[in-house]
Amino acid sequence: MRSIDTGTDQLLARVEDRVAVLTLNRPDARNALTLEMKQALLRALPALGADPDVGCVLLTGAGRGFCAGGDTKMMARDGKLPSPAERVDQLRWEHGIPLALHRLERPTIAALPGPAAGAGFALALACDLRIAAESTFVTTAYARLGLSGDYGSSWFLTRLVGSARAREILFTAERLDARTCERLGLVNRVVPDTDLEKDALAWAKQIAAGPPIALRYMKDNLNRAETESLESVLDLEAERMVAGAQTEDYLEAVAAFAEKRAPIFKGK
Repeated sequence: MRSIDTGTDQLLARVEDRVAVLTLNRPDARNALTLEMKQALLRALPALGADPDVGCVLLTGAGRGFCAGGDTKMMARDGKLPSPAERVDQLRWEHGIPLALHRLERPTIAALPGPAAGAGFALALACDLRIAAESTFVTTAYARLGLSGDYGSSWFLTRLVGSARAREILFTAERLDARTCERLGLVNRVVPDTDLEKDALAWAKQIAAGPPIALRYMKDNLNRAETESLESVLDLEAERMVAGAQTEDYLEAVAAFAEKRAPIFKGK
């Protein structure tokens, strides 16, 4: 296991068996986002995406919550609010976080040990996969605050559950429990609270052991499928299938199949 210095104790990071575990670490505030935490995430994510020893990124929260969104109490304590133009610029900068998760050249998993709200919920949606503890609930929260939403919440929700359901979730800001999230497709798996850490890490390790080049191609193919035409994606798939067949990982997979053993992928 290798620890990573993120520059702050509000974001913990380690690499274990090719899984980079990022932990939002403000448990007393339900891991609400601070400027320090955002800066650390924007530094850490590109670095992990370029790290050859990382095959999967697992994002979670310390304690009994995933992330409560923005820290409104801290904003109030900070005094004078920025001008609207300054706040727009700030939010556009912050939006680099969900964008980085979505575009990261590694599969990403959000493990939710408890509530995820507002921007915190959006961060979970920005990951490729989600696993939640049974006690977890999520909420967009914005409508309760007279706000419209940020961090890509409308984009991710629409693609995960469809337009009509996304509108309902945003307009009502209702709390959705873990099983409802699973039924709607907002989370992939729900596990007992006591098993979340173990099961999430095992799932991440399984994915991280996969072929790095093929997984990178898969993620980009899937991302493009959300916005591009079928013809465009078919062309891309053809190119990448052939490119994948030229890799050492493909030869290793064929040999492992013939020898009835698990392949060992090296990303070459």
